[in-house]
Amino acid sequence: MLLDSWPGYDLDLFTYPQHYYGDLECVLIPHGIIVDRIERLAKDIMKDIGYHDILVLCVLKGGYKFCADLVEHLKNISRNSDRFVSMKVDFIRLKSYKNDRSMGEMQIIGGEDLSTLAGKNVLIVEDVVGTGRTMKALLSSIEKYKPNMVKVASLLVKRTARSDSFRPDYAGFEIPDVFVVGYALDYNEYFRDLNHICVINEHGKEKYRI
Repeated sequence: MLLDSWPGYDLDLFTYPQHYYGDLECVLIPHGIIVDRIERLAKDIMKDIGYHDILVLCVLKGGYKFCADLVEHLKNISRNSDRFVSMKVDFIRLKSYKNDRSMGEMQIIGGEDLSTLAGKNVLIVEDVVGTGRTMKALLSSIEKYKPNMVKVASLLVKRTARSDSFRPDYAGFEIPDVFVVGYALDYNEYFRDLNHICVINEHGKEKYRI
């Protein structure tokens, strides 16, 4: 858990793309810490549901890097265990933000027919859970197709007064209610190429606002 008073790391301690100089407030979570935490999440997931074959449902676009790293760790654990776990990955695109504001309603942009999830053991991999309304709407859509089991792994969980108290089954970091970018998290499609999770500043928001 990162406290509200946590100031983050000074940007001068890290390397990051020069085209983002002046657009960031701080490094909230360095890349190395992210990688270590994901490895631990993979161990927890395999301990809980590693006796099932798993269908991983990655929420694009922000979740793709988290998903790729998580699945790689899950596969490594499976390869080194006494029981092989079959893992398939499918993708869905949701949109709930414009600029830094949640639009309140979930839009499903793409993805396969959710009916393919019937009878499956589903692990939803998401980048950020904020209010929880988007994830609740997705879960409601999925549950209509009667999967055998549904678990949610989110890299980040934001503490926000607008939260409806939804908690993922697996959470990487609990963070303050700030708008973060990097590690595939974007602001209007920018900042996905940052390795670290950073806090965008007002200059950055204005520069890339649409």
